[in-house]
Amino acid sequence: MERSMVKQERAARTRETLIRSAAEVFGREGFSRASLTAICARAGVSAGALHFHFESKAALADVVEAEALSRLLAVIRTEFPAGVGHVQLLVDTTHRLAGALCRDVVLRTGFSLERELPHPAGTDLRDHWRDWVEQELVQAEAKGELRPGVAAQDVVTTVMAATVGLEVLGARDAHWLSEGTVSRIWRVLLPSVAPDSLLAQLDAGGAAPR
Repeated sequence: MERSMVKQERAARTRETLIRSAAEVFGREGFSRASLTAICARAGVSAGALHFHFESKAALADVVEAEALSRLLAVIRTEFPAGVGHVQLLVDTTHRLAGALCRDVVLRTGFSLERELPHPAGTDLRDHWRDWVEQELVQAEAKGELRPGVAAQDVVTTVMAATVGLEVLGARDAHWLSEGTVSRIWRVLLPSVAPDSLLAQLDAGGAAPR
């Protein structure tokens, strides 16, 4: 029984190592150029060990994307203190996403793989991010957190362009994902988005600890 548990734990660690190693190699070389040999070498495992867990490079990429999606959902489902408005929550979560992209190669590669591979409906990371942004801004509009004449969908478009741009640029230069860069974007956007009565209460640098 104990020996079986040890084997299961070892297999789980090997699988996690392979997922991270695949994310590193896919992120560096792209899916089409990445080889299973390079992934095995990065993980320090044999080809047999890799094929025990994953039947193909495509199957491994699918798992990297699935793991990236779970990490994205963890970012956008983070609980914040009661009373945080929807606009501030959007600012804070944008900071959290940028930080996660900077630190987490699996999440970062999940986004980059979506530029190379086709996806069935409902699995695209950017779609999940857009849905969440839209949800928060629709609620912000309903509660008077947007400037008069500013429509939620207009802000969704702007936020998506900014955040997807940061994700793409940050894949090559982590400076684009820094707290300072995200704060500068919000310092420009917030006066166009939030009413004057709310603006002084908003923190472009993020009000929640990260």
